[in-house]
Amino acid sequence: MREICKKIAAVLKIVFGYGIMICLFAGGLTFFGYLAALIIGGETATAICVFIYKTIIPYIIKTSTIMVLLGLVAMYLNGEMALTSEKKESTKHEGER
Repeated sequence: MREICKKIAAVLKIVFGYGIMICLFAGGLTFFGYLAALIIGGETATAICVFIYKTIIPYIIKTSTIMVLLGLVAMYLNGEMALTSEKKESTKHEGER
């Protein structure tokens, strides 16, 4: 069972890596769209910005959310506890003793 979880985690990490890379690339491309709108100006710029905001950005947000979920599932299948804090022994300062 442990080997199967490791194999699934490896596949999910690959999907996570490529998915996040695509989301970052798409987010970078929106910058160039906004830059072009800034240069063009007027009603055309407004149309470009509204198009980017209403159609492209929601897909980027949804995809990146799914990719983060896949990354977390891959970490937990691998045995890594990503969202837990380790208990450390509290060390007291000399003045607190």
